[in-house]
Amino acid sequence: MISCSFRLRAPRLVALLCAFALVLASVLSGTASASSASGHAAATGTLTVSGSVADAYEAYQLFSADVSDGDGSGDKLATGVAWASDAVRDAALPVLREAGMDVAGAVAQDVAEWLDADGHMTPSLATGLARAIRASGVEPRAIPVGCAVELSAGYWLVVAEEDAIGQSQAGTAAIFTLVGGAPVTVAPKAAVPVVGKHVLEDSDGAWRKAADATVGDDLYWRLCATIPAGLVGYDAYAVEFADAMSAGLDPSKVASSVRVYVAAGTDGGFDAVAVSGGSVGAEPVDGWMDITAGCIVSVDAGTNAFAVRTSDLVSALGGEEKFAAGARVVVVYNAPLGASANRGAEQGNPNEVYLRYPRSPFADQGGEGGYTRTPSDNATAYTWDVALTKRASDDQRPLSGAMLRVTDDRGRRLAADGTWVEGDATITTGAGGRVAVSGVDSGALTVEEVAAPENYAGFTGARTLALAVEGLDVEQVAAARPTLSVSAEKPLRVDGANVASGAVEVAVLNSPKPSSPGEWLAGLLPKTGDRRLAIVVALVVAGTAAAILLVAGSRFIRRGGGRRDK
Repeated sequence: MISCSFRLRAPRLVALLCAFALVLASVLSGTASASSASGHAAATGTLTVSGSVADAYEAYQLFSADVSDGDGSGDKLATGVAWASDAVRDAALPVLREAGMDVAGAVAQDVAEWLDADGHMTPSLATGLARAIRASGVEPRAIPVGCAVELSAGYWLVVAEEDAIGQSQAGTAAIFTLVGGAPVTVAPKAAVPVVGKHVLEDSDGAWRKAADATVGDDLYWRLCATIPAGLVGYDAYAVEFADAMSAGLDPSKVASSVRVYVAAGTDGGFDAVAVSGGSVGAEPVDGWMDITAGCIVSVDAGTNAFAVRTSDLVSALGGEEKFAAGARVVVVYNAPLGASANRGAEQGNPNEVYLRYPRSPFADQGGEGGYTRTPSDNATAYTWDVALTKRASDDQRPLSGAMLRVTDDRGRRLAADGTWVEGDATITTGAGGRVAVSGVDSGALTVEEVAAPENYAGFTGARTLALAVEGLDVEQVAAARPTLSVSAEKPLRVDGANVASGAVEVAVLNSPKPSSPGEWLAGLLPKTGDRRLAIVVALVVAGTAAAILLVAGSRFIRRGGGRRDK
């Protein structure tokens, strides 16, 4: 008997080779298609597994039988039913007993009739039988996808080969089928979980693919997985979120902040917790359960990677039947932007996740090999740098010694070390006249001048500097095209705003104080040390003085000199 046991993806080549194998097998075995057509019992039949659930399958024979095609309705008739082997019988009977069958004295025919009657052969029972037979060491027949394989007639259990289940694939519950007579084709259908990631934009309390934030502030991320409906045959089902944060994110708060929630069904969204004022609540909303206590969280601070493995979702949802309706899982955690976070929109600070899920109902979920994974999804956080430079309004020179009070839209003040603090704090410009406001969220900053540089007049009251970012509300991070606009109230002046680098340049202008009478002459002297200009100024001063003396002398001669005739 020849089987098609290779793995090929080219449909035409697979079809040709499989057809050749069937013809050869028919010749060698002497089996004629007429036997099934005439209604005679066939000793063999062909089985084809189609679809893209997995690349290869395995088939375990439960019973041998003489199989013939029925009256054209598609039903097959099985007679002479016998256990495929003693090993199969010994593996199957305990499973059948647990399923409620009285197996005492039962022969294979009795078991087959019981399975056919009253819908006893559920996906869970089929999977349980296949699991027990596999564990007994019975060798399966290989069934490459799309290839008709000749099998001895009887009842078979078909399962996906574990090693042939790749990314975005999944095995199904065992398929119970009768082979013999006309060719049989089964088409396993398995939906796989999907995963998504979002970050909380605090300005509107919305979960988005992209947001901006201030370095060091709480920054919440949400991982969400949809477990599809129709997953049957699972005694347990746990998933693992594998998260990879960029170097610009601080993992120090992750482990203590992780919360995991689950809800039944695939509809209804992922709002597992309430959001208020940019903060995430800890209590689940209606319809959600907090399963954090049963989950395992592991964080690798060296790589900024961490994983969250859930507890058994079948148990959490109340059993196989409820689990089969699907589920939603949400993980929420806090990972602020760190001091080394990328500034601007060119790179941002991405955060990526994929979901690891059981390969099939037969997978060992206690080890790594029992899982496959989804494609990755991501979200990104941005931040911006603002430089305030104190300048003279007349010649734009940078001015040191200006004491400023900078306040964000949360009422916090910028301290001398660059951090935001509650209460009062000021910062003083140095030799370059600059004050760095590093790694800030979009929104409004207010600037006050507590003390002006020497010989310059300060401004009174608070002036507003506003950063507005658009283009972050997108379905995918790759589509984000942020724009940055900056506005300022006089005497603040926007000198530049680069969305790619995140650098915003703002001048804070001061006017010189009016000069006193005693400072008039000094005010005329050049400040640059230019000798030619000094000579010109000296000549002007000397000429002015000479003219004054000449006028005064002339008046003196007219009044006091000469002779008056009588």
